[in-house]
Amino acid sequence: MSLPENLRYTKDHEWVRLEGNIATIGITDFAQGELGDIVYVEIETVGKHLEAEAVFGTVEAVKTVSDLFLPVAGTVNEINPALADSPDLVNSDPYGEGWMVKMTVDNPGDVEKLLNAAAYQGVIG
Repeated sequence: MSLPENLRYTKDHEWVRLEGNIATIGITDFAQGELGDIVYVEIETVGKHLEAEAVFGTVEAVKTVSDLFLPVAGTVNEINPALADSPDLVNSDPYGEGWMVKMTVDNPGDVEKLLNAAAYQGVIG
């Protein structure tokens, strides 16, 4: 299982890549493996300001539907348009083409408070 060192993670299995005050967010390789084949991603929060840990969308797999939680407070700017036709990108490339949203972060320092790769490895065992 892949855990890129340059990302931050949450106990809810989201990852964050921060560039300036723009964060790209997706779910981890562990999460997509637990969910199974992803068939639909629903995100209707573009343009909305949300607090940390607010639900920003859902991911539907063959087995279950799971909420997606925003790791830090900010405004959702963009949804990955490729997921509309190819939700399976979350399974095949969770840290690349399978990203879910881009957002403007209220406080970039909040990202540093999230789990690093080693700490997240401790969460998932």
